[in-house]
Amino acid sequence: MRLVAPETVTFTQSGFCPGCGHGLAVRLIAEVMEEMGLSEKLLAVVDVACGSLNIDSWRFDTVMAAHGRPVATAVGIKKVRPENPVLAYIGDGAAYSIGMAETMHTAIRNDNVVTVVINNSLYGMTGGQCAPTSLPGQITTSTPRGKDPEKMGMPFRVEQAFTGFDIAYLARGTMADAKGMIQCRKYIKKAFEKHMKGEGFCLVELLSPCPTNLNMTPVKSMEHLKNEMEKYFPLGEFKDKKEEE
Repeated sequence: MRLVAPETVTFTQSGFCPGCGHGLAVRLIAEVMEEMGLSEKLLAVVDVACGSLNIDSWRFDTVMAAHGRPVATAVGIKKVRPENPVLAYIGDGAAYSIGMAETMHTAIRNDNVVTVVINNSLYGMTGGQCAPTSLPGQITTSTPRGKDPEKMGMPFRVEQAFTGFDIAYLARGTMADAKGMIQCRKYIKKAFEKHMKGEGFCLVELLSPCPTNLNMTPVKSMEHLKNEMEKYFPLGEFKDKKEEE
């Protein structure tokens, strides 16, 4: 287990809420970039939501896109700078709601970008409203009596929608514990390895705690991932184009 913080995330204090998964994801990405020697080359795109705080949490060259448009912006950057690794870092609400068309069509075209989606089952930055990933019965600020799946649908699972596309890689991990984070790191690294080989669209979804909007302690928020979210969001690799071939 690595004990020394990556150089790319040591220069400032985090602006994330205590117990938030974004800080964990930032470190995992930074560790992978340093291991692969890509820290000085990575071009990252963030959303205007919670992930925008990454600009103050890592040293990567970073562009802030319009809400829900980091994936499309990343595609444009990759067209202009094809030699650079390009990352779209985005929350589940932006990826699967306001930015769903951009995410979907990037997968349809199999554009060569890496997308990391932070899934905390709600809209984090705007107050904890119901999201496409919210669980049945989940209480949010817009579903105070709990989410009714008959009216609002079941949680969106990206593997059900995207595995039929000719994409390079699709995986989901959890940041609920050390074992899960080690696996998440492996998924992120594999996505970037495929990206650097030009294989196409790679998406890694990370189940993430959000103590503030779940109204839980950090410990309870982690338990929520393991005991509730994983029931609806199975972990593992769902698409690996080269292995299938």
